[in-house]
Amino acid sequence: MAHGKRYRNAYEKVDRDHHYQPAEAVALVKETAGTKFDETVELHFKLGVNVRHAEEQLRGTLALPNGLGKEVTIVVFAEGEQARAAEEAGADHVGAADLAKRIEEEGFDEFDAAIATPSLMGPVVSKLGRILGPAGKMPNPKVGTVTDDVAKAVSEAKAGKVEYRTDRQGNIHLAIGKASFDARALLENYAAVVEEIVRAKPASAKGRFLESITLTTAMGPGIRVDGAKTTERDILADSIPEEEAAAAPA
Repeated sequence: MAHGKRYRNAYEKVDRDHHYQPAEAVALVKETAGTKFDETVELHFKLGVNVRHAEEQLRGTLALPNGLGKEVTIVVFAEGEQARAAEEAGADHVGAADLAKRIEEEGFDEFDAAIATPSLMGPVVSKLGRILGPAGKMPNPKVGTVTDDVAKAVSEAKAGKVEYRTDRQGNIHLAIGKASFDARALLENYAAVVEEIVRAKPASAKGRFLESITLTTAMGPGIRVDGAKTTERDILADSIPEEEAAAAPA
């Protein structure tokens, strides 16, 4: 596919054979973002896991320190007091069978995440699996989106809680913010994600775990990141002056 002049100019700034330090990669991803809209910054992992084995499939959530930089639209399947609690917490759409009908029959899909109470999962939400599943929006108790504490779930989602999971090729793709974020905020979000993915490494995974890490904007070229640094302390140390890092407590 032919790329435009803006993309080609951005591509020329990236050394395709070099693995950049995290702070360098963040600076470069901001430099290569040049569209008229505020591009999403994406992080992509290729992991050394065999996803044919259930125990090597990764799935979880984490709260990004600096959020995603966008309004997150949340739907909640709840009734009674729990529905009112969800609305007070900031849920955008709350309902039960009526909400399910809107999604199934009217094609409503203008939301980022769905949360459900356990009592509505079986009779109402489970029927939406073929719609919400492929879109990555199906409520799941493993990631905290099937819960009786819907107010907490809504608040966390609005604050920038993101879900990650391996695809069929052992990759993980997720957003970590916007190109307009300052470099430190993006680096902090990057560090939080890397530390979480390493923490979630399956005990049965053999060999190299972080096979590759790529940072990019939605419309920009991929930037390869050196995956040697996997703790927040090590990753963030590169973004502060050496004298400050030396003075930091161990």
